Amino acid sequence: MAGGGTAGRLLARAGQGARAAGRRRPLGAEETLGLLEASVVHQEGALLALNKPPGLPVLGQPGELSLTALLPALRRRLGLPAELHVVKAPASECSGLVLLSGCHRATEQLQRSFSDARQRGRYPVTYRAVTVGVPAEAEGEIRTGLRWQQQGDTAMVVPVLTPGRYSLARKEVKNTLTRYRVLGAAGGCALLQLQPKTAFPEQLPVHLTLLLCPVLGDHRHSSRVGRVLGVPFLLPPESTPTRTQVLDEELLGRLGLSPQQLQRLPLHLHLQQLELPQGPLCAPPPPTFLHTLQCLGLPGHAEP
Repeated sequence: MAGGGTAGRLLARAGQGARAAGRRRPLGAEETLGLLEASVVHQEGALLALNKPPGLPVLGQPGELSLTALLPALRRRLGLPAELHVVKAPASECSGLVLLSGCHRATEQLQRSFSDARQRGRYPVTYRAVTVGVPAEAEGEIRTGLRWQQQGDTAMVVPVLTPGRYSLARKEVKNTLTRYRVLGAAGGCALLQLQPKTAFPEQLPVHLTLLLCPVLGDHRHSSRVGRVLGVPFLLPPESTPTRTQVLDEELLGRLGLSPQQLQRLPLHLHLQQLELPQGPLCAPPPPTFLHTLQCLGLPGHAEP
């Protein structure tokens, strides 16, 4: 479905490049509905797929603008007969594919297909990420335990490098795995392909801190990667409260940003492809992401 007219203008405005990161006004409900309507990338039978912009939560608090709160109005706009529910979606800070279904049976079949694919050693979900830092190896796997840990008033996801048998049995810790591949690198930044084999909240940003390559726009975990004389090292989560990501002056200049604009820089983590039983489903990165690739001299890599 093409985004022409008003919807096309909304897409352009919502995706203004990193240079506008500090100036964007949040979209209202009507504007967000127009954006979602223009972001439909697949519609077949009971299935509907959207290309979600970064920053829009899938599940929100009461009264908060979220995808699920807008689904009834979106269904009416698209003329769909059945109530929509979420099958697969990225986290609120991420952009990318949201798979919706108007049929509970179809939802169960799809969720089963994702689970079966992982059990067979396949990777049905593919992300793209822009990172600050380049992994030492061109491809590899990140394996670690993850658990929730309370830090003051905030619950954080932290790595557990050698989880104990009992903590795993009590499900206090989950073993996680992500496969990565470097698609391009320039000026100390990289474009990565990420394929998580497991699912845990914030898995990909936390895994990338373990590579010493935090995601661009990660204002939650990037403080765990410190630098001395330009050499990165890992800091313990307990001593690194969340803060706006810190970038050096050279990188800020390439992105066309001031330090004051950094807190509005979106997370450059995009769910680009889902493997469905009928074939792959893809969604291109948002304009902000593509603009960053251009600024940094990284390849576009529209296809997985």
